[in-house]
Amino acid sequence: MLEKPDAPDLLATAREVVLNELLPALPAEKAFAARMVANAIAIALREAKADVLSLPAADLAALAQEIRAGLHDPGMPTHEATRDVLRAYARLRASVSAPKALG
Repeated sequence: MLEKPDAPDLLATAREVVLNELLPALPAEKAFAARMVANAIAIALREAKADVLSLPAADLAALAQEIRAGLHDPGMPTHEATRDVLRAYARLRASVSAPKALG
């Protein structure tokens, strides 16, 4: 059985091809577009490497409704746990879309 490259490997290879082979061969007016593609691939690569987001979309929607209803306000028993979940979720999202912001 042949080993198959996984999505992160394919994305990393595609990004390297864009940056190292295609970008140098492109006219200057196309360089920005090529860098934009490479950046999009980098974001997709980080997303593919990230663990599955800790809360499915349905759970996020339910949590948002609970927050709006005041069920996790300061002083409520679930406030600190909810804060920790949201902080971890925000850090995970930032690690995908803007990792330098976490530095």
